[in-house]
Amino acid sequence: MSKRDYYEVLGASKGASADELKKAYRKKAKELHPDRNKDNPKAEAQFKEVNEAYDVLKDADKKAAYDRFGHAAFDGGMGGRPGGGRPGGNGDFASAFSDVFDDLFGDFMGGGRGGGARAQRGSDLRYNLRVTLEEAFAGLQKTINVPTSVTCEECNGSGAEAGAEPTVCPTCSGMGKVRAQQGFFTVERTCPTCQGTGQMIQNPCKSCGGAGRKNKERSLSVNIPAGVETGTRIRLSGEGEAGLRGGPTGDLYIFIDVAEHPIFEREGPHLHCRVPVSMASAALGGDIEVPTIDGGRSRVKIPAGSQSGRQMRLRSKGMPGLRGGPRGDMYIELAVETPVNLTGKQKELLRDFEKMSEENNPESSSFFTKVKSFWDGMKG
Repeated sequence: MSKRDYYEVLGASKGASADELKKAYRKKAKELHPDRNKDNPKAEAQFKEVNEAYDVLKDADKKAAYDRFGHAAFDGGMGGRPGGGRPGGNGDFASAFSDVFDDLFGDFMGGGRGGGARAQRGSDLRYNLRVTLEEAFAGLQKTINVPTSVTCEECNGSGAEAGAEPTVCPTCSGMGKVRAQQGFFTVERTCPTCQGTGQMIQNPCKSCGGAGRKNKERSLSVNIPAGVETGTRIRLSGEGEAGLRGGPTGDLYIFIDVAEHPIFEREGPHLHCRVPVSMASAALGGDIEVPTIDGGRSRVKIPAGSQSGRQMRLRSKGMPGLRGGPRGDMYIELAVETPVNLTGKQKELLRDFEKMSEENNPESSSFFTKVKSFWDGMKG
């Protein structure tokens, strides 16, 4: 029986690109897979036909020969199949399906074919650093001690004794992965002998025990810029954990935590300061002196009749902006303080003052007028 045209088998046009042929093959392979067509006795033969067609058309040389001579290109009279062999055999079928399996699942298996004992990048490290609000305001240079893994100097990270070389793993031939055929699928997993490194160390380095890395505490100088706040992350490239088998070093990430301050409360670039004032100062008004985050002092005028909660703003007295941003403001919040531990004379004076100041408390008068109206309404 004559063979069907390979393009027809895949449902693709003769001018189809490699990607279009691959998509067509995937669609047909999924549609005709025997596991999904158990009631169709022809499914396996059709599935093999699809794999035979794709096995030829995916190869540029074979495709060129097929486009020119058709099926005759792979018959004995045309000098044999380019690359040797005949399409449609069990080996080619498994190979073709394995190619698509690699395309679909290679990323989850650690990549497609090949691989070998690739160098691995070292892990990134995290260091939590607490600074005071004053340090966050001014910025500082700080030395930190970071426990990490560094490349072993004795073996230069190879893990083998000085002068010795790691040998190729006999199980995976240095690939780091082994494959097993399971029906139509080729399953790939990490080599159990070398744990994916592709190498065997016969004479491990005595200094690092064959790990290629050693634990060591390093002192690093870190520049903390002015304006940092809790959650700010500083990256030190190449200061993380050493890589495996000569791989690049990871990075160190420093996470800033700004401690609470006994006087100032921070809100982004702005600062808030709650300042207690006496009843007399709030009533009469006057000047008070308040601290600023840079260690200085600022005089603030309190308007007569100020109430608790009143805020006043000092422009550009807050935190500096990170990366050159504008400086924040400082907000003064008044807290009118009620005197305690009064003497008899003070109590007498306050009672006299209370009698004379019924009209000097507009908020109280307004509130109790509303309360009286509320009660009258309830009675009605």
